[in-house]
Amino acid sequence: MYKSDIIQQIEKISPEMVDIRRKIHAYPELAYEEERTSSLVAECLERWGYTVERGLGITGVVGQLRKGNGPARLGIRADMDALPIHEATGLPYASTIPGKMHACGHDGHTAILLCAARYLAESVNFNGTLNLIFQPAEENEGGAQRMIEDGLFEKYPCDQIFAFHNTPGLPVGQMAFSAGPAMAAFDTAVVTLSGKTAHGAMPHFGIDPMQCAASIILGLQTLVSREVDALKSAVITVGALNSGSVFNTVPDTAILKIGIRTLDPTVRETIGQRLQDFIQTQAKSYRLGCSIDYSQRYPVLVNAPEQTAVARQVAIALLGAENVHERNPMMGSEDFAFMMHEVPGAYLRLGNGLGDEGGCVTHTANYQFNDKAIPIGAAFWAQLTQTILSA
Repeated sequence: MYKSDIIQQIEKISPEMVDIRRKIHAYPELAYEEERTSSLVAECLERWGYTVERGLGITGVVGQLRKGNGPARLGIRADMDALPIHEATGLPYASTIPGKMHACGHDGHTAILLCAARYLAESVNFNGTLNLIFQPAEENEGGAQRMIEDGLFEKYPCDQIFAFHNTPGLPVGQMAFSAGPAMAAFDTAVVTLSGKTAHGAMPHFGIDPMQCAASIILGLQTLVSREVDALKSAVITVGALNSGSVFNTVPDTAILKIGIRTLDPTVRETIGQRLQDFIQTQAKSYRLGCSIDYSQRYPVLVNAPEQTAVARQVAIALLGAENVHERNPMMGSEDFAFMMHEVPGAYLRLGNGLGDEGGCVTHTANYQFNDKAIPIGAAFWAQLTQTILSA
């Protein structure tokens, strides 16, 4: 792997950051519970000379470092929360809390940004303001939006903002970029179908919501194939169907939980409305009552062309062009999109490794963040800061 001078310099402090990462990993905290993690982050930043605010977005932390008198203001974000998964890695620093695990590598993201924070404070001259944002509650709870509502960008204005995510299947020492729409909007629908219970031997005395639920599940995919331009993207997933509890009774209710993902705002609005129309029509045809709780959760994450190009050039200078790739959009979702609706920026992909060394997918009990990615990611943040906040 190609190593620039800055990577080699940061490797000298990375063992301490690996230790910090493993401490965070051993004590995972779910959304808005990140008290221990945020305290560790704040204490490190204060020790290195940052001005620190705690409690932004409940458990979020912002560290600000000013050097020189330049007007440019850069934001870099790392997420801190864990997942409700029982760890099965058997690592010596595995989660000590049953049912909670850093299964998405946010402990690694936090350690990487802390590593960059120390290096930038101690070893780099720049000319401007650096805002390091340690965000809680990325996993399904919209912690980015909560920080914004708490005045993040009023208190810490940024001209541009960046974040990245570790990527199993991409080798350590490589990065990937997507200009434009990069991650999908995420919406949810909770559908309650209300019928009439009856004995299973005499279903004609009831109104069966299960039949309608089955019809809805099959028919929803027609919305994707017949309502959405084939050159655009949409994914509808029925993640749960809850109805009844015994084998000889027609249930009186059925509840479906549906996820909807899109990459285009027009498609998002169209498919959301058509989905609700379709479900209501199906329910009516089966003589059922129907309620739909539809929620637009996360917007499309759109990488700004200028910021993506700058970040890509930094990665090429740091890692070599052969280790920097273009990447198609993903249908996963990310609440960093809320921040990029306020400030232009880019969301990037950092290699986590292949096979047994970092290749296990996220959100699984055997996932492992690859500590070899820490100096790579930290060097990228340091080089990006020097480039944007150039003296």
